[in-house]
Amino acid sequence: MDLSLSTRTVGDRTVVEVGGEIDVYTAPKLRECLVELVNEGNYHLVVDMEGVDFLDSTGLGVLVGGLKRVRAHEGSLRLVCNQERILKIFRITGLTKVFPIHASVDEAASATD
Repeated sequence: MDLSLSTRTVGDRTVVEVGGEIDVYTAPKLRECLVELVNEGNYHLVVDMEGVDFLDSTGLGVLVGGLKRVRAHEGSLRLVCNQERILKIFRITGLTKVFPIHASVDEAASATD
């Protein structure tokens, strides 16, 4: 399966809508998108993972790398996910302590840093 990416702005946040699988084959596409957004000066990102069917360790690494990039600019990276199978990956790896995870884009966009 492929990876689909689209971006939009909600308030002062840039939302990256992700669909499909984030794995060793598709993760570089997500990494490129996040790097480009930060290079363009977008430091407050929301990654909407509602359309993600699969996430592996490579995808987790890309998200952690994106978080490091925005934090280097005093920014934030919030995740939107309420799919139990994806949330379980974040819980098992302890990344629920690293990433703010929200149930909706509106909730993530309105959260204070």
